[in-house]
Amino acid sequence: MAVIIPIKGLRYNPRKVENMADVVTPPYDVIDITAQEHYYRRSPYNIIRLECGKLLSGDNEKDNRYTRASDDYQDWLREDVLIREEKPAIYLYEQEFTAGGENKIRSGIICGFKLETYEKGIILPHEETIPKHKADRLELMRACRSNFSPVFSLYTDRENRVVTALKNAVKGTPPEINFTDDSGESHSMWVVTDPDAIGEAQRIMADKRIFIADGHHRYETALNYKRERETSAGDGEETTVSAASSCSSTPGGAVSSLTEFEPAYNYVMMTLVNIYDPGLVVLPTHRLIRNVESLDINCLIDQIKENFAVDEYDLKPDKGNFQQLLDLMEKRGLGEQSSDETQNGEGRRHVSGLYAGNNKFYLLTLREDLDLSQMMPAEKSPAWQKLDVSILHTLIIEKFLGICGELRARADHITYTREEEGALEAVDRGEYQLAFFLNPTLVEEVTAIAGQGEKMPQKSTFFYPKLITGLVINQL
Repeated sequence: MAVIIPIKGLRYNPRKVENMADVVTPPYDVIDITAQEHYYRRSPYNIIRLECGKLLSGDNEKDNRYTRASDDYQDWLREDVLIREEKPAIYLYEQEFTAGGENKIRSGIICGFKLETYEKGIILPHEETIPKHKADRLELMRACRSNFSPVFSLYTDRENRVVTALKNAVKGTPPEINFTDDSGESHSMWVVTDPDAIGEAQRIMADKRIFIADGHHRYETALNYKRERETSAGDGEETTVSAASSCSSTPGGAVSSLTEFEPAYNYVMMTLVNIYDPGLVVLPTHRLIRNVESLDINCLIDQIKENFAVDEYDLKPDKGNFQQLLDLMEKRGLGEQSSDETQNGEGRRHVSGLYAGNNKFYLLTLREDLDLSQMMPAEKSPAWQKLDVSILHTLIIEKFLGICGELRARADHITYTREEEGALEAVDRGEYQLAFFLNPTLVEEVTAIAGQGEKMPQKSTFFYPKLITGLVINQL
């Protein structure tokens, strides 16, 4: 049973922060050093100081990015920069953006989600995680005892009943938060405290399976933090207990508000989006490769030809034909099948792109006469074996570059990026040796893999746009 609850979130005080665009950021994992510096300068109250603080040369056990985040956080609370919601709420959140030349709106709800282990089958991951990233998030959670950014998850609701119930509760009222960020995306958020609407959302969600879309590290860190706090409480720590409001139906069908006292760390802040939401967009995440000793691109191409048809293209000096080649890669990946077959993942051809510098771009198309079941890990399902990202990792990155197991987990060889032209430039500058480009993974593939208890290689998907960080903070 999926349990969601309203939370008394912390939000920026509009008397202290006039423009929300000044204090929010994308998620921490897509912020580089240049962007970090930009957000630091943008406002002394920018969420970057809590979510992804600077590393300084003099850092030590008592003074580091985590202790500084805690100090800033407590200062903002004392100064009423952050103020707590008066009533428990579920937040209705809309993002308006452009994708593929079309204007789209994606709706979601921000709430507390009761932490469950994956084994229970209530919430399911679809990607592998990296230990050092979870260690970073755990240190921050220990220091600040809060969720600064939500886990992004999916659920199925063909009739869109959850969002409709919340929209009806705030119909005709302006959003509490409404702004446009630096990338031109619009963000609107309503605070829903109506117990009937909340109760309806809870009832509908109760029988749902939840799929993590983005934030696997944050979710698994929340589980680890919960275990730590439970152990500490058992050793005599005075556990912080919060009132977690929920709504349920009485035997007569009326909705009543209940207050359950339990540790707030049993929950994690989550943004839930309906799989059938028309604004749900999945884009590919590409791979940048470095630190491969004695790499010979000609030798690598010959090795790849064992299983792939390799087509070589010259990129123009200004890379003006690069997008055309990506479009060709996507078109070839769709194959010649009908749209219905393609939507189900059937009939797709397995195509990826490779750039190694010198303005040479390669399209790598898996030969159709191969028996994947004999080449891919035998313990994996046919659905996993047919993923483009699985094929790329298994038959090229692991087989010929040797990046697997512990090497992959250390994250010294693979960097993940959404920047397509930026990936070319990174190779041309010599920062990376190779760039691999992928077609998008289908949402149906994500849920199929997760539903049978498997995980894709890390960063197999990019749900666009990213959730903004800083709208709501959840205290633990």
